[in-house]
Amino acid sequence: MKLLKVIIPGVTFGFAALFSVLVHASDAIIPSAPQLSAEGYLLIDADSGKVLVEFNSRQRLPPASLTKMMTSYIAATELKRGTVRYNDQVRVSEEAWKLEGSRLFPMDWTWYQENGRSTALKDVLYGVVVSSGNDAAAALATHIAGSEDVFADMMNRHAVRLGMSDTNFMNATGLPDENHYTTAEDLAKLTVALIKDFPEHYKIYKEKYFTFANERTRNRNVLLWRDPSVDGVKTGHTEAAGYCLVASAERDGMRLISVVMGTASEEARATESQKLLSYGFRYFETLHLYDAGDALKTVKVWGGDKDSVNVTVLDDVVITIPRGSKNNLQAAMDLGTVIKAPLSEGQELGRLSVVIEGDTIADVPLSSDAAVDQAGFFKRLWDAIALFFVGLFGGDTLSV
Repeated sequence: MKLLKVIIPGVTFGFAALFSVLVHASDAIIPSAPQLSAEGYLLIDADSGKVLVEFNSRQRLPPASLTKMMTSYIAATELKRGTVRYNDQVRVSEEAWKLEGSRLFPMDWTWYQENGRSTALKDVLYGVVVSSGNDAAAALATHIAGSEDVFADMMNRHAVRLGMSDTNFMNATGLPDENHYTTAEDLAKLTVALIKDFPEHYKIYKEKYFTFANERTRNRNVLLWRDPSVDGVKTGHTEAAGYCLVASAERDGMRLISVVMGTASEEARATESQKLLSYGFRYFETLHLYDAGDALKTVKVWGGDKDSVNVTVLDDVVITIPRGSKNNLQAAMDLGTVIKAPLSEGQELGRLSVVIEGDTIADVPLSSDAAVDQAGFFKRLWDAIALFFVGLFGGDTLSV
């Protein structure tokens, strides 16, 4: 997605490379965050990672069908790798077909005998995401990994890779198991990865209906009907988990992710999620300050085969701030007083900090956009003499 890009301008400065910008303050009054009737919840900005609302977000809880977000994430991963394809024919075992709870495949023995061994993977995947079918999830897991147990191991390995440190999966469905748990924080991490790693796959999550075997199933995420900015993500329910919902919405380039776990009803999970999203969009805004690779300043390099390099950021610099407080931003770029060769591409040269009302909201490294080798002896000698006579910042000298 493309966010509003805001460049905080600097002033002309010397080799110390320090600048600060302060514009007129404005009063931004942010009310207290809503308190929800849920066991755990979280609201974050998907691009900056800023936590806007949090309660018990690291409490390990049963995720029910929110599990299927990881099931589909692995499916998208394997599709990208080419180990499986949309037109693969997925065998639906009798064990998977008989699983309790939500389902994709008709509970008709004749249908199963005629079709259970030849269902296109694309239909099964839609059945996982839109229909939330336990039968579809188990069949998909077995097709990808050979068994659901092996697939659960894949799920846990991906969870570790994504930093989901309080998560353990035992199956692809979310059916109850005392060792099957996650947290609101970990589900938010998974959601960010799902959206950013596989944006085309993520589009499935906004589908309201899916028709299979002449039966139309309805996406249980009612926010898809109530809020046009919502384009996902997933519902879940078991007696142990209560009613859960991970929702994501995008307005004017700002994407928020809410996770609500352990509410009392279908309606409660929707209304509580809407409270979080409404609060976030109404009282906060996201600013895209710099793109990765942006040249923020050109600086002198002493004793190198190049006279200068551009100072850049390696990653996008995105911040989330109280709405209406943009004019309070201060930015400071702090570089070394003398930058000497050799330099490697991407070498850290200093730090960029962004402060609002005394709080540092971003502190990122500043890097060289190119490598610079040492110059020959005479060029290094000339630079050393020039630097000596400049007497820059206390007479720092350059060895030759």
